[in-house]
Parts: sequence; structure tokens; C-alpha cells
Amino acid sequence: MGELRDRCFDVAAYGDRPVLTCERGVVDAGTLARSIAGAAAVLRTRGIRAGDRVAWLGPTSATTVIGVFGVQAAGAIAVPLNPRHTPGELAHVIEDSDSVLVVIDPTLVERIGAAPGSRARASADEIVGAHAEPTDPTPVDDEAIAMLVYTSGTTGRSKGVALSWRALVSNMGAIGEAWALGPRDTCTVMLPLFHVHGLCIGVYAMLLAGATIRLHAKFDPAALVVDVAEHGTTVMLGVPTMYVALLEHLGAHPDDAHVLARARLFTAGSAPLAAATHAAFAAATGHAILERYGMTETLISLSNPLHGERRAGAVGMPLPGVVARIVGDSGANVATDEVGELQVQGTSLMSGYWRNAPATAAAFDGPWFRTGDIATADTDGRVRIVGRTSTDIVKSGGFKISTREIEDCLRAHPSITDVAVVGVADSRWGERVTAAVATTDATPLPTLVERLVAHCREHLADYKCPRQWIVLDIIPCNAMGKVEKVALREQILRDYDGDVDARRVHKK
Repeated sequence: MGELRDRCFDVAAYGDRPVLTCERGVVDAGTLARSIAGAAAVLRTRGIRAGDRVAWLGPTSATTVIGVFGVQAAGAIAVPLNPRHTPGELAHVIEDSDSVLVVIDPTLVERIGAAPGSRARASADEIVGAHAEPTDPTPVDDEAIAMLVYTSGTTGRSKGVALSWRALVSNMGAIGEAWALGPRDTCTVMLPLFHVHGLCIGVYAMLLAGATIRLHAKFDPAALVVDVAEHGTTVMLGVPTMYVALLEHLGAHPDDAHVLARARLFTAGSAPLAAATHAAFAAATGHAILERYGMTETLISLSNPLHGERRAGAVGMPLPGVVARIVGDSGANVATDEVGELQVQGTSLMSGYWRNAPATAAAFDGPWFRTGDIATADTDGRVRIVGRTSTDIVKSGGFKISTREIEDCLRAHPSITDVAVVGVADSRWGERVTAAVATTDATPLPTLVERLVAHCREHLADYKCPRQWIVLDIIPCNAMGKVEKVALREQILRDYDGDVDARRVHKK
């Protein structure tokens, strides 16, 4: 009972070598194990029992790691909170999860504000580091819920994704095997710990593999270079915006490329990685970034190979324990190179949306989880994500158009620093292809748009070329670097006249 779950709390088996380096300094395995057990004991004295939900609001820090593990060691369900959420958004997660306790890092007290006042609160310092006699983890079954991770809420109010111990440990173990993670690895984690990417891969997968974790509160290219040069970092987990920033850093500090070349593995996920970024990073460092695919509801489903070709734009093949298919509108599997919805099944799938049976039922086709991502597979089975069914496929003039293809085209233009393409309701076309672009080019807007249109027509079929252009100072993204297309489309409908080719809006 709970054999997989118990593996997560066996960090003392790694001996006295460092497992975490962070704002607290170096934390060895024994100290980490005692700290987790101590936090669990404190929580028990506060009445926390198996199955209770405990919300944790904290930065990327050892305190957050110890606290979340402490919640789980007490048999409770961890509910990691997003430090960038507004008080209202935090209140929704806390109330929806029915958390009995909200633990807040002292640095984030102002973020949560007065909401929600009906829940018991505690400072993270009261839980982690407080004196209590450590005890063994509360026994729970592997099918028990380990954590509730809330979706980004880009298509409505965020939903709680219930992840079991079986899903979490089996999938993170599969990642460890696929990427050959082990005690010789040191992983730099500069991602937030409220999400699958930073918390699950960056912490659980690394600890299960016996790797050392270097935690940083925020992304800093210079700090990554120091980690590789002075602390032996071998693995970097990143999102596309990080790699864009790294390339900018290398442009100003070209010698640092030789330092980064010493690392073993750079991975990317959470958002599409532009082919140009993939190529530029490989040219600078010799590393082909390993792209992988996952969702909160599925954990990590697909990965490019550790050894062998890593194709730009491809997210790879199913990990052990995962089966994938691509189905068309009829529900039948599509042929090679044809597009359809990516669906997956396996041990890594969520147990369901928390207390939301209708949403859970709608998300599945029998045992298959409907990802909502439109994909195609190469002849050797490697999957490429074309876009989201709801936001990245535009139906215009009878054509199904991938916004990802248009975005990749526009990113190759020297005047564009960022871009998002959406479909906006149109009485003539059904949807008109609308491009929101960010640029540093001071060229008058009509001339700039004329150049962008010419660029698109050179590289794309005419029906794919945007019919409306919006120039923004910044493209709206969530905390994981994903463009918030639903919000962008609503903004365009609200603020812009489709008969006008180009408008400029300034960041408010």
C-alpha cells in the first residue's frame, strides 16, 4: 500500500550529499528528510488529517518544497497557489479546493490580501522550521490524490486537476529514465513551483532520480551560467521565453556560450518553441533543445529522444506508460501527416477535475483524454502540435488555418519581437485571421503593415495571410509564458474595428 508514494519521502536514502541548494544554502538529504517530517508533524498538531486540502502560497524556494512535501507527508492534499494571481483568483482556488488551511510565505502576504477571510491561515515560517518531533509519513494509498494543480483558466474559471500518487510518481520516474537523470546530475530550476513543469519535473523527478536541485526565485541568464561554470549544473528546464532571453544574453556575452556547452541537457515545454530559437541556441551552444509535451491533466506525455535527432517543432513520442493517438472529426485515427486532435491515455492521467464530474466526463472519450491540441505525426511517429482546437485553429473562408504556422512565419521577420495570431468572428469569412504583433520598429504603421503582408505572402498561401493587424507593446502571457489568446481575442473584439488595418494600443 502506497509503495510508489513512499518513494517520494525516501530522500534520506541518498545519504548526506546535497540535494537542494537555495536561499537557505546547501540542504543535504538527511536534513531535507527531517525538515519534511517536522513540517508534517506541525501540520498534524494543527489538526490536518489525511485527505484535507492545504493551500500553499510560496516562491521558488526550499521552504516551498519542504512545505508542500510536509503537507503530503501529513497525508493531506497539497494545493500549490500561483504567486502572480490576484486575490480574487487565489480566493477562487482556495474556495473551490475547500482548503482547510492556507499557508503563506511572508514575502507574499500582500499578494493574497484579505481574501479569503473564512479560511484558517498560517505563515510558512510557522510550519517549516518550527520545532516538532518528526514522525513517519501518514500512510495513504497510491491511488490517493497527491495534489490539486489548478489550470491556467484561459477558457474560464480554473479547474482543480486531481493528480494521484500513481500518476505523479510513475510519470516522473518515466521522465527520469527517458532523460537518464541520476545522482551525477544537477538541475537548475528557475520556474515557479505552483505548476507541473517546475514542481513536478523540477522537484519530484529530480529527487526520485537522486539528482541535486539548484533553486532560484526567478530566471536569470547570468545565474544559470554561474551554475554551470561553478556548481556543475548539467540539466536546465526552461520555457521558450527563457531561451529567447538566453540568446539575448549570449549576444552580449558570447563567451558564456562555451560555458553552457558544458551542460548535458536543455529542455523546453509549457509553450511552443520557435524553430528559429531552436536553431539559434544549437548554433551558439551545440545543444539541440529537447522539446517535450504535457498538460496539467496528463503530466508529461511525449518527449523527444535523449539520444538521436531532436526535430525543431516536434514534441516527440509517447513516454513509457503513455499511449497516444490523433483523431479526426469522425473520431477515426488520421493518416500520417494529416491533422487531428491529440488524445492520450495511460497511468499519468489525472483522476479527474476536483468535484466537477461534468467537466471530467467532457474531457474524456472512453479511456482517452481529449487534449484539445491539434497535432500531426511524422512518418516515424513523432508528434507535432499544430495548435489548440479552441484558439489555434482558425476557420476562415472554408479553410482550417494553423495560427502556429503564421506565427512562425512572422517571428522570422526582423521587425517582430513577439506575435500572436487569433481568429476573430467575421460575418464574411466566418473568422478573420488577426495578427497581434510586438515590434521595436518605428516605421509608420501603414508601411510596417505593408512589409509584414508582403512577408506573409512570400511564405504563406494567400488565405493564411492576416486580414487584420494590431500592434501592441506586449503580447499578453500567463505565468508559464503561454499567450492568453482568449483574453487577446476578447480585447480585439472590444477595442478594435475590423475595417481598420492597423491600430496601436499601449500597455496599461
